[in-house]
Amino acid sequence: MQFGAAIWPFQWHAPYDDAVRRVARLGFTNVELIAWDPTALDEHYTPQRVQALRRLLAEEGLMLSEFVSTPAGAGSPDAKRRAGAVEYFKRVVDTAAALGTTMVNSVVSTPFDLRFPVLLELPATQEVTVELPRGLDWTEGYKAYVDTLQQLCTLCEEAHLRYALETHPHRWATTALSLLRIIEDVGSPVLGANLDPSHLFPCGDLPQVAVYQLGQRVFHTHFSDNDGQTNAHWRPGKGKIDWSATLQALQDVGYDGVISIELEDVPGRASKSNPVAGEAFDRENQETMRYLADLAGTLGIDLR
Repeated sequence: MQFGAAIWPFQWHAPYDDAVRRVARLGFTNVELIAWDPTALDEHYTPQRVQALRRLLAEEGLMLSEFVSTPAGAGSPDAKRRAGAVEYFKRVVDTAAALGTTMVNSVVSTPFDLRFPVLLELPATQEVTVELPRGLDWTEGYKAYVDTLQQLCTLCEEAHLRYALETHPHRWATTALSLLRIIEDVGSPVLGANLDPSHLFPCGDLPQVAVYQLGQRVFHTHFSDNDGQTNAHWRPGKGKIDWSATLQALQDVGYDGVISIELEDVPGRASKSNPVAGEAFDRENQETMRYLADLAGTLGIDLR
């Protein structure tokens, strides 16, 4: 297994050149890039920029573990919006292939594009509510999402890419078993999981059990910790997740991919209001790598 880093906690918005150099200086061997929306894809992943990014990654000795973008509207009840999501995803796939990665990542869609409560806000929320329009056909809504995913997977198959779906609270898949249901219903060999314990744990999954349930469908990971109450993304070792058991499970199922660090709720991290991470964020990542490498060493796992 190799360490990687998500780019957005280092720098929220593209261009990511400086953040890529920073990730390399910290000793990571892999990095993830992201297009938040169609505007970001158009402006920051032109053919010229893609070639420049490929050169930069090579110069810094980094592999692009996955390209991240979630097609808006994939879970919509509106067939035109779903078709638009497929058209957008075709551009995402083409960009990912041009960048030289072998994987695309998206977060699972919310049912019917409904707005759900933010899990981070639950401790301060007295009553958790969501507006659910009457008359929604949940069976047909799920089938429509699966159909859209089949189209997205076909695009990945044609480009020889794998598609790592990421569970999230209040989505069509929130746990390992619900994601497995989607994977089985879609029926594509290129569809698997981006394992994010900070999303699974507050939804009732033990991450180590989720790994065994998903097995070889674990294609990529996002590592961060939390207390099981919200989907906070703390430094591993600061919450309640059993990282030793999770690493052991990954080894047992034959996972030899990227352990990508995604710290979104730690000192110094970048955000929409703080677009570039501070020095404290570097220390958070260094401590994370040291902690996980020490745990892996006691298990006889080579994590570098």
